[in-house]
Amino acid sequence: MFVCVLGSVATVDSAAVATESPARHSLVVAHAPPRTTLPGTACSVFPADNVWSTSISQLPVNVNSARWMAAMDSSTTNLHPDYGPSGNPRQPYGIPWTIVSTHVAFTRVAFQYASESDKGPYPLTASTPIEGGSDRHALMVDPHASATSSACTLFETFDTYFHPGSRSTAGSGAIWKLTSNALRPATFTSADAAGLPILPGLVNYDEVKRGIMAHAIRFTAQCTSEAFIWPARHEAGQAAPRCPPMGARFRLRASFLLPPAQCDAFCQTVLRTMKNYGLILADNGSNWYFQGTADTRWTFNQVGQLKAIPASAFAAVDESCLEVAANSGQARQPGTAAFAAHCLAR
Repeated sequence: MFVCVLGSVATVDSAAVATESPARHSLVVAHAPPRTTLPGTACSVFPADNVWSTSISQLPVNVNSARWMAAMDSSTTNLHPDYGPSGNPRQPYGIPWTIVSTHVAFTRVAFQYASESDKGPYPLTASTPIEGGSDRHALMVDPHASATSSACTLFETFDTYFHPGSRSTAGSGAIWKLTSNALRPATFTSADAAGLPILPGLVNYDEVKRGIMAHAIRFTAQCTSEAFIWPARHEAGQAAPRCPPMGARFRLRASFLLPPAQCDAFCQTVLRTMKNYGLILADNGSNWYFQGTADTRWTFNQVGQLKAIPASAFAAVDESCLEVAANSGQARQPGTAAFAAHCLAR
């Protein structure tokens, strides 16, 4: 049975919203950047200065961009939304997630990669929605403070199987405090191959409907190198230096346009997001597949229009200048002196 899940809603902290200049990759930011808040909770998806919600529109092109783009067959590939309607109206494609109720029972999970997984316990139950297909991700947000976890905690598992008692299993698992910029230890996996959280990078119906999706989007590539770059923490690649590392970030060209007749308001919101926040390489998979929430409200038209975006309209950016500390997802913000000094004066 498909469990209906909620979507995150983007709210804006200040009176002004970032706006893109078509003449060059620039962004005018007034006061605090937009932040994403989970509905039904007081939980923001990480602090407002987190790298996931930091604009990359002004960043320089990465020196490896052309090589990485070629490795992903960018000249002959269009983007593919890895979510949307399926043959079963109650079980759409995508990654489901759920908000944990107050009295949920937490359980211990036995992990295949136990040395790199957070022990838990996890709020995994028989009713927790689990992604279809081979990855079987389970994403759970607990907004409540309890003896088990602090308020606003994100739990994510990979290859998840729930069994009553203490027999639940998963390949790996990670626990994220949504109030913190802390990253996982270097070389540690998560529920994702890149050691990153999954939920912050999903295209979300409620955000797109409101016209504001203020965060990067996770995507996959068939070939990744045996390397990772900040903010990723883990690699799962091959000895192929031509391929991009986990954590590589890509930006849609500012001048790229699709006419309204071909790209409606939903589609235009996703385009703006890809120009301002970009894509983060988070896992191995089909080239240029980007992920979204499993939501019964997606339509074939909303998803299908995004398939007209050519991968060749992207370029890899160098976001190393955003890094404040190696073990933190905090990023230098556009419009600040620190950003100007580290990212613009090069």
